[in-house]
Amino acid sequence: MFNLQANVKKARRGEFITTRGTIQTPVFMNVATQAAIKGALSSEDLKTVGCQVALANTYHLHIRPGDELIRSLGGLHRFMAWDAPILTDSGGFQIFSLAGLRKISEEGVAFQSHVDGRKIFMSPEDCIRIQSNLGADIIMAFDECIEIPSQREYIETSCDRTYRWLLRCRDELERQKETSDLVSPQQALFGINQGATFGDIRISHMKQIAELDLPGYAIVGIAVGETKEEMYDTIEIVEEHMPADKPRYLMGVGTPQNIVEAVARGIDFFDCVMPARNGRHGRLYTWSGSGSININNEQYKDDDSPIDATCSCSVCATYSRAYLRHLFKSGEMLALRLAVFHNLHFYNSLMELIRKSIEDGSFEAFRNYILSLSGAGDES
Repeated sequence: MFNLQANVKKARRGEFITTRGTIQTPVFMNVATQAAIKGALSSEDLKTVGCQVALANTYHLHIRPGDELIRSLGGLHRFMAWDAPILTDSGGFQIFSLAGLRKISEEGVAFQSHVDGRKIFMSPEDCIRIQSNLGADIIMAFDECIEIPSQREYIETSCDRTYRWLLRCRDELERQKETSDLVSPQQALFGINQGATFGDIRISHMKQIAELDLPGYAIVGIAVGETKEEMYDTIEIVEEHMPADKPRYLMGVGTPQNIVEAVARGIDFFDCVMPARNGRHGRLYTWSGSGSININNEQYKDDDSPIDATCSCSVCATYSRAYLRHLFKSGEMLALRLAVFHNLHFYNSLMELIRKSIEDGSFEAFRNYILSLSGAGDES
């Protein structure tokens, strides 16, 4: 399912084949948590900005509108009118982010819904059944995203439980595949590596899950409180023990600088809410200067130039910085749409340029160029 085509040192250029299309890697997956991009972009817009994979969230779609309802309407692809690959996150991050509303046990996690307060229980088997109803092409195993810092003893206990949950997820997926009315019969289950910033725990856990020969593997539990250097060190430690013939996914990361640095360390898949969130707050990415601008600044009040003169998106071809600033200052919804459209186009263009630079051997030069754009590493 995964074919490597070129590399520059550890940076990899590949293809991941799914029944709904071939994903060119490295790839950035555009985050549609509740089957929609925050910022009023449609599925047609996603195609226009170059999105290859949409990412939706198991927990949120289970809560609202309900995975069984989505299944009854033909699955998530039909529901959101998206015919390309979809990855569904398992809901493990919500165990982390909704810490005040949940209780973890060996059987699974008891939640209190953040929407209406009702009690919900999700086991690894439930997680896979929900993702089966949604019909995503790539599905994530159920795991606990551990807070950093945490005590070593707790991290070891959590990783052991996450491994047992992974086995249950794998077995439940096999049971699902034995039925005849699946929305997506060829779902690919990715295992998840945990261990916080303890290198020996990370290595042990990665070796353990690699033995299961799953279609892909993810690193998670970084970018949740550790330093940038700790994140890069963790990637390097884990990557050495990840199967070379399977895609590697760094969950929830990140800035353009984070992405090129992770690609240089062997990562293939990325996702992050950052480009859409920053766009909604007026921070727009550029290919020159500091790497981004805050369109709300006074200096753009009468600026007739586009966000970026070298950008090929329709926003830059049509609208001025002055107009974008006016929309933000006026509270117009169009401001969010145009800004998010531009930022997602930027991120997908970034990945295309990374792929080309690996193909022609110029990745190190391109990496240094992105690192020179200081604003491209700004998370706010």
